[in-house]
Amino acid sequence: MAIVLGDNQYGKAETHVVRVVRDTARHEIRDLVVSSALRGSFDDAHLTGNQSAVLPTDTQKNTVFAFAKQVGISSPEQLAVALARHFADDVDTVSSARVTVEEHLWERAVVDGAPHDHTFVQSSQEVRTVAVTVEGGRTHVLSGLTGLVLLKSTGSEFSGFLVDEYTTLAPTTDRVMATSVSARWRWSSGFSGTDDLADHDHAYGEVRDVLVSRFGALHSLALQQTLWEMGRSVLETREDIAEIRLSAPNRHHFPVDLTPFGLDNAGEVFWAADRPYGLIEVEVRRDEADADRDASGPAWRAVPGFL
Repeated sequence: MAIVLGDNQYGKAETHVVRVVRDTARHEIRDLVVSSALRGSFDDAHLTGNQSAVLPTDTQKNTVFAFAKQVGISSPEQLAVALARHFADDVDTVSSARVTVEEHLWERAVVDGAPHDHTFVQSSQEVRTVAVTVEGGRTHVLSGLTGLVLLKSTGSEFSGFLVDEYTTLAPTTDRVMATSVSARWRWSSGFSGTDDLADHDHAYGEVRDVLVSRFGALHSLALQQTLWEMGRSVLETREDIAEIRLSAPNRHHFPVDLTPFGLDNAGEVFWAADRPYGLIEVEVRRDEADADRDASGPAWRAVPGFL
């Protein structure tokens, strides 16, 4: 039985680049963590140690910094597309390039009652994400977010579930529902990543607002139903999104029994359990997206935590 080399890739992980725009006295800031992964003619690097086809990972890091200055950062999508196309189109030995970006969001600080020109506050654990794959002449773009923590103190039920000899959970028609949403949405095949979507930041904000609004407005019978409705609402709002995938842990809040202390607990005091937790994942897509599923496969390669 022969032993052969299988799939392989290499790249530079987590290059942290901060770009400050100083064109006016009112500064802007983008704070990105960029990772690159290249596939191509790299068998000899593994089999014989020959590095002649290998673009060093240090060079990939340097390219991120250079592009942050030369190309600029109008959005994480724009930078990721520019980098991925550069690696795939301009490096002869590279057949596929993947660039992922995490953006840490800064808010302008309020100083003396007014937004300050060059002081910022990072107050949210939410992270904006982008994954761009260039392969076979196509550019696949996934936008998304992680760490979107949502909670509703009522308007959520969980009952009528399957029961067996190990079931102890009591059904409820009024519970706290909390989660930390991760979402990735794939732009339709016609989206180039630079021209067809004029304002990536606006689109991101719109999708995020839809996710939050639908979570809050829906009287939920289960987290599964809530995720479906959130995903469906996004596709109804943005015709240029082909599919969205959501992953959400159920951050359980259990009412505390206060009767040993002679106290009532009318849904006011809870024990917030961090583990174990239910994990719900769902894909919501358009019918016509099915025809593109094989071609869009590279878009989802090595995306952890999603179907």
